[in-house]
Amino acid sequence: MEGRTDKRPRAVSGDVPLVGRQAALRVAEEALGSAARGSFRFLALSGDPGAGKTRLLAEVAGLGSVGDLRVLAGRAAEFEQQIPFGALVDALDDHLEDHRPELDGATTVLLARVFPALMGAGSAAPVADPAAASGDASGDASGDASGEGRADFVGVARYQLHRAVRRLLEEVASPSGLVLLLDDVHWADEATIELLDYLVRHPPRARVLIATAYRPAQTSPRLATLVGAAGDHGLSVSVDPLTRTEVEEFLGPQVSRSRCQTLYEASGGNPFYLEALARREPSGETATAEGALSGLEDLPELPPAVRTALQVELSALSPGALLLARAAAVAADEFEPALAAAGAEMPEDAALGALDELVARDVVRSGAAGRFQFRHPLVRHVAYGSAAAGWRLAAHARIAAHLAALGAPATLRAHHVERSAHYGDQAAIATLVDAARTVAAQAPATAAHWMEAALRLMPEDGEREPDGPSGKDAAPPPRLRLLMELAHVQTVGGRLTEGRETARTLLRLLPADDHDRRARAVQLCAVIERLLHRHQEARALVLDELRRIPDPQAPAAVLLRVRLVADRLMRVDIRGAQAVLDRMPDSAPDWAPGLEVAVASMRALPAYAAGRVGEAIAYAEAADRVWASAPDSHLAECLDSVPWLCWSESMMGRFGDALRHLDRCLAVARATGQASFITYLLTARARTLTSLGRLAEAADPAEEATEVARMLRSGEALVFGLTQQCLVASWSGDHDAALRLGDEAVRNDIGADEWWGALARYAQGVALINSGDPERGATAIVAACGDAAAPKLDPATLVSCCELMAQVESGREHADEALKWAGLAEMIAHPELRGDTGLAALARAHALHCKDPAASAELAAEAARTLLLAERPVDAGRAELAAGLAHSTAGARDQARARLRAATELFERCGAKALHAQSVREQRRLGVRVAGGRGGRAGGRGGGPFGLSPREQEIASLVSKGYTNQQVAERLFLSVRTVETHLSRVFTKLGVSSRVGVATALNRTADDPAT
Repeated sequence: MEGRTDKRPRAVSGDVPLVGRQAALRVAEEALGSAARGSFRFLALSGDPGAGKTRLLAEVAGLGSVGDLRVLAGRAAEFEQQIPFGALVDALDDHLEDHRPELDGATTVLLARVFPALMGAGSAAPVADPAAASGDASGDASGDASGEGRADFVGVARYQLHRAVRRLLEEVASPSGLVLLLDDVHWADEATIELLDYLVRHPPRARVLIATAYRPAQTSPRLATLVGAAGDHGLSVSVDPLTRTEVEEFLGPQVSRSRCQTLYEASGGNPFYLEALARREPSGETATAEGALSGLEDLPELPPAVRTALQVELSALSPGALLLARAAAVAADEFEPALAAAGAEMPEDAALGALDELVARDVVRSGAAGRFQFRHPLVRHVAYGSAAAGWRLAAHARIAAHLAALGAPATLRAHHVERSAHYGDQAAIATLVDAARTVAAQAPATAAHWMEAALRLMPEDGEREPDGPSGKDAAPPPRLRLLMELAHVQTVGGRLTEGRETARTLLRLLPADDHDRRARAVQLCAVIERLLHRHQEARALVLDELRRIPDPQAPAAVLLRVRLVADRLMRVDIRGAQAVLDRMPDSAPDWAPGLEVAVASMRALPAYAAGRVGEAIAYAEAADRVWASAPDSHLAECLDSVPWLCWSESMMGRFGDALRHLDRCLAVARATGQASFITYLLTARARTLTSLGRLAEAADPAEEATEVARMLRSGEALVFGLTQQCLVASWSGDHDAALRLGDEAVRNDIGADEWWGALARYAQGVALINSGDPERGATAIVAACGDAAAPKLDPATLVSCCELMAQVESGREHADEALKWAGLAEMIAHPELRGDTGLAALARAHALHCKDPAASAELAAEAARTLLLAERPVDAGRAELAAGLAHSTAGARDQARARLRAATELFERCGAKALHAQSVREQRRLGVRVAGGRGGRAGGRGGGPFGLSPREQEIASLVSKGYTNQQVAERLFLSVRTVETHLSRVFTKLGVSSRVGVATALNRTADDPAT
């Protein structure tokens, strides 16, 4: 496909009639209409080979062009399934070459890694060797891990690329809209499907229709579920065979009814098969294809009659044209004449003459920029299969050599090199590895495929590299280094089981006495086992390797013990973690540089969790000094350990230190390809920013963490991300999203009885309480706390649980129960940690509200001052709100107004919309005229009820009738984002926090017009 504006898919002949398909066209028209009105739509056409999916896409293209929408089309190819983002590049690259998008530099650099047309807009350096950067089993770390000269390697790079592509589609869609047609996506690489999955879950905020076509029998599970993942945005059409009546219409009145019947029975109503059979003369219907091409018996995709018809069609070509057709089939889905000529070993003049014949016989069709394409993928399939296997191998080799002579990058040559290289071919191995490293950041599945191909070519009995040292300090054989890289890209790509097997293969190949490298390999295996929820297997693997190391203080043994400490911290086995740490020194002369950083990073959390806060702070400060003197390459060696220091600092309220360390760790992780730890770093950053009241800023790392976890396909990492997303959404006031995210987080907890599962239940409880369901919320909170003798949460979260439970019990007027929870909060809170003491004081204020509201107000005000000093403005606002409510109950209206005003300002500053709406509502009850906040001030001049503007009143009315945001957007011809913005202002002005509240308020207004 040529990817140019307002062009139909090239595989469609303009004179092929569209017969039937009226239901499919109605769905397509509905999707186009929604896109034209500003809504994203995803349309999936599924059907057997030749069923007419491409023809329907062409019809969609025509309808889009009539509606003044920009139409871009591309397709994936059967023999180039490993080419990253092939269909997307096919669709967009020509357009981007002529129309440079107005994007920021960072976004353009990311996109330039995928779209050749943007290469001049920024550098896209090849990806560094992750094993060399991380110092894993294949070798030691070297150099700085700052990422200079390297591309991002990890899953987070793909997430950033996905966001960049979404931004690109929004730009291309401006102003008239975009129809993006992607054909044959059953052949698309995993990176393309992953991108589509992201786009349907995070739709472009523009007039965009993405229409795909695929064969259901050849579809991956992820592709098959895209329509479901798209929700209300998704539409699907099954492209079924034509009926007998439709076949007669398709063939026309010049074909007799008996021949129509014969062709219908032979084709099964499949339009492509029907067309192929109809090309043959009637006299040949039952005759065998004498002189037809041989060697196609192993093409089960085609019915025998259709296979014979295509054989006869190709056998009628001249020898030169047939040779060029075979070479073109080998060359590429969309080929240039020179490339096909190189594969066929034909002079240019002869090749052009043969090409003229192929075009005249409609075997191939001309495309964009002097390129050509077979009229249908099945025709290419037959042409490729008709060539002898040995000839195809040689043709691939000739094309690879031709591309190399032209200076083509390894990524373009790898496909042909893989199919033509011989065992031990060092040049081929180098090409495949180079190509794999280049695409690993964006397409790890393709990188893994090419690395596996390189390993198949690599001799298994290789010793050390030539002229290298021998003994313990020798460089590992190339196979070992490549196995480590392969394990990394498999893990990054979410192929965790394969990554585990590769890592175990590496472990089997390492000598028994090579303890240092074996420890690195075991560490990687254990991380992957944990990502697979195989926690016991991970522990057993580490313990078994520890028993093999004769010296318990050897660096390899210490490295594995650090892994054990991390495992025990996850299980909230604080004593066990401390016992292991007590057997480790802080450093030793023979340690690898990163080991000292790892040990220092682990010491603070066990001390903090055990209540030894002064000691924990001292450990954190000591670790900070170690970090300050260590280059990034040292951190790269221990990224499974350093997040624990960041979490410890966040829990203890040392937010500045936590953010500084997290930002550095994230930069190192991105530069060195250690995706397994990205989610834990991002969620720690989200938690820290949430505590600081920077809710809008916290949403990004929380969402990023979840997306990276989905790419890794790790349930544990996913729970971490969803938990923080839930908390951010809940404190931001997006209760629907918070409840959904909390439910998903709890569902993905496999019952491992670990810290992260308890955190998920805590987040779910917070979401339920904040959304107005304290009964269920309290149940979730109590479940999260676990056994009082062996709690599953960290002390900071436990104090928060106690404060929330005191609030719930006070709301139920269960003063004694509230006092019990307040007492627990005071018992857990450490006097050196202001955040904890502030929440404990707030818990006590909740408990006193019923019996002594004046004392409650004073205590809540003191809690607010303490929490502000602790840099926790959302909690400080909650304390001010509690003080205002208590003053109001005590009859001190002036003090109540002052406290509520302070709460309102804090909530507005933090973006806590629901809490802001509550504080505004309470002020109005006390007779204070309050503007609606950031958004409310702009719309407060409206003359409608509650000061709603006409647009806000219109949206509120539709919401009260049960319309979703998407339906409101379509009804009013707005974007969903605009509806969300208006609705947040409606919530504020009405003093409600839910859609039900909007309906109740408007109904009350209808009953009382004086409102």
